[in-house]
Amino acid sequence: MNYIGSKHTLSDFIYKTVVKKCGKDLSQKVFCDLFAGTGIVGRTFKGKAKQIIANDVEYYSYVLNRNYIGNHKSFEYKPLLEELNALPGIKGFIFENYAAGGRGNRNYFTSENGQKIDAVRQKINQWKAENKIDENQYFFLIASLLESADKVANTASVYGAYLKHIKKSAQKPMILSPALFEITENPHLVYCEDSNELIKKIEGDILYLDPPYNARQYGANYHLLTTIAKYDTFVPQGKTGLRKYYKSDWCRRGTVLNSFEELIKNANFKYIFLSYNNEGLMSEAQVRNLMKKYGNYELVTKKYRRFKADKTENRNHKASITYEYLHILEK
Repeated sequence: MNYIGSKHTLSDFIYKTVVKKCGKDLSQKVFCDLFAGTGIVGRTFKGKAKQIIANDVEYYSYVLNRNYIGNHKSFEYKPLLEELNALPGIKGFIFENYAAGGRGNRNYFTSENGQKIDAVRQKINQWKAENKIDENQYFFLIASLLESADKVANTASVYGAYLKHIKKSAQKPMILSPALFEITENPHLVYCEDSNELIKKIEGDILYLDPPYNARQYGANYHLLTTIAKYDTFVPQGKTGLRKYYKSDWCRRGTVLNSFEELIKNANFKYIFLSYNNEGLMSEAQVRNLMKKYGNYELVTKKYRRFKADKTENRNHKASITYEYLHILEK
């Protein structure tokens, strides 16, 4: 999934830095990804740590992590996907409000794909109500739908806006592909809570933090993924069809430092790793001075090419050089 702040290209750098500090053998350590997003970092450590704790306040993120991290035992899924892919479209909530030809007149999806999303989502709910699928399969199927729908979304990158004309990639019919997860012996924990509240209730060995860097609210940028994931009813607001969404203090200059200190103070973890870059609301000096108050501090940096969304045909067209800061605290 194309995602703001994704650590896909940096996961190897993060992993090598963590094991250099904490040791190569993580088999007895609990690793927490507190702002998990699409779960890339948690997935990197899933087969190596004793247990992963994944959390994100956004529901679409919870669904993805409930599948990629929470699911750890194999089950049969191919017949389910085959049946879902064979469904005829339905003119439901997504089509009417977020697809071409719907009454909302919002071109997030083609008419065909909007109807297909509705048909798949309604069938998943039906199977759940009839106990044809269990919770693990339920979240696997919704995660598969989110990933597959995102591939044919008519956006430049995020869901804060849609494109006026349907681009080529969005014209392709949506095909439900499996959101495959890693099989592990041990179970894992997945939450959908405010990070500053959850940190008071959990403990472990390694805490990885990847909070929002700037004023962009993830709830607004990915509102449609939450709508597909929840499949609830509400009145979409404005041109983009927004729903009510969580507004994070980490996205406000006046509150981010206080939120950061409260989290660090309450963290019951020996090692804390904070990913942040040179474009963030908190400066390198502010982060360094705050973390030094709570233990031994180090900083590792990496120069990399960060892709920005293009407003035309390609989602990842333009690239810029930025610096990733990995702040390390040993409490």
